[in-house]
Amino acid sequence: MRRRLFGSVRARATVAATLVVAVALVAAGTAVVLSLRFSLIGQATTRAEAEARTVAAKLAEGVAYADLDLDDGEDSPVQVLDQRGKVVAAGEDVEAMSVTADSRTGRGGTPVGVQDDADDEDADDKDDAEADAEADADADDTLAAGEVAEDATISQGTATIDGDTEDYRFAALGLTTPHDVTLTVYAGGPLSVEQDAVRTALTTMLVGFPLLLLTVGGATYVVTGRALRPVEGIRSEMAAITASEDLSRRVPQPDTHDEVARLARTTNETLAALETSVERQRAFVADASHELRSPIASLRTQLEVGAAHPELLDLDGAVEDTVRLQSLAADLLLLARLDAGERPPPDAYFDLAKLVRQETTGRDGMTVESVDSMEVRGSRGQIARVLANLLDNAQRHARDRVAVSLRTDGDWTVLQVADDGSGVPEPDRARIFERFVRLDESRARDEGGAGLGLAIARDIAIRHGGTLTVTDAPSGGALFELRLPQKS
Repeated sequence: MRRRLFGSVRARATVAATLVVAVALVAAGTAVVLSLRFSLIGQATTRAEAEARTVAAKLAEGVAYADLDLDDGEDSPVQVLDQRGKVVAAGEDVEAMSVTADSRTGRGGTPVGVQDDADDEDADDKDDAEADAEADADADDTLAAGEVAEDATISQGTATIDGDTEDYRFAALGLTTPHDVTLTVYAGGPLSVEQDAVRTALTTMLVGFPLLLLTVGGATYVVTGRALRPVEGIRSEMAAITASEDLSRRVPQPDTHDEVARLARTTNETLAALETSVERQRAFVADASHELRSPIASLRTQLEVGAAHPELLDLDGAVEDTVRLQSLAADLLLLARLDAGERPPPDAYFDLAKLVRQETTGRDGMTVESVDSMEVRGSRGQIARVLANLLDNAQRHARDRVAVSLRTDGDWTVLQVADDGSGVPEPDRARIFERFVRLDESRARDEGGAGLGLAIARDIAIRHGGTLTVTDAPSGGALFELRLPQKS
């Protein structure tokens, strides 16, 4: 069942899209939560440092402890400590403060100060201030009287206010009073806003993400199903074509311009090419059977007559029919090899000029205009077959003369064979290269011809990366032009 499920493109696309969106949502959600948390912690830190500086500035100006406004409650708890860690001033509701993660020292769980009954005495008593100054006289202070430290120490901890303990971001700022008393102001910025915001964001994500993933998965499943519906139509039609072996049928082509439409169009083109190929093969088999029937029947008749009446045996005719049958079989075998995709060896080269001279030697009424040497890549035997077919065809239809020329044209080697016969009508110039095609009386085949010579010549030219065409010759006959790539 699992294999069937994930064997579907639709299911795999849905799972892949859902996973991608899930990863993206988790990454985006993590980034949002972290950004929100850092932003709110930064705001709490800024608030704590601002409150600490406000209180420190007042103390540095000589404001008495009792005159300090430290009653912001849980929004910004404040404690003022002397050099011995004794709380000398604090918010009214602040019961305790403890640093749990000092960003500079790394210490945690350390109480900020100890509050006792001395905090209830008159904080404006100058004698107490002077006594504190004398107690701290041996301390290694670097701040001048009435000066506030430039940098605050940022830490995180808890504060207990009215019995409730909450997390805070603390700023500790050192200062000296005008009486040269060293103090430290601890002010806190609440982290409850940050915690509530992060908690709300996480709750929203935990609820919203599954719903969003379900929506994405469902939408992907539906959209993918609609997109693949034409593909299923193509598949079912191809299955029907395979079962019926009817290559005239075509797959449905959607009215779109996407990949599926291009697939359907290409499939139909392939079916059309396959249908043409099958029809051509059937016609080839039928024509070959017809061409083979005549020499075989003639040869059989002569042999039967010879068996019954030896004195009547036409030995020359039997040999002629046998040669014709052998030539036809060789042509059919060569065409079969060419249809199978046989190509010349890539590293085979030969001298085409030398081949032209050899093939034209001994032929009557033939003039040759050629270069001394011209190497081309390909099968010497197959190109010799092309040249022989062209020369035989020209001699059959020429009145007096056949002209052969060899030259170069850019990256091509050009071989031309022209006769002074009646030429080939323009509507028939494509047909003469088809198999078993013969034109009218002006180009009727001679004895033994089967209409395969020019078809073989053209197929060989194509397999060599060249072309074979026919036009009008200057003398009025037919001009066959063979183009082959030059040796690279």
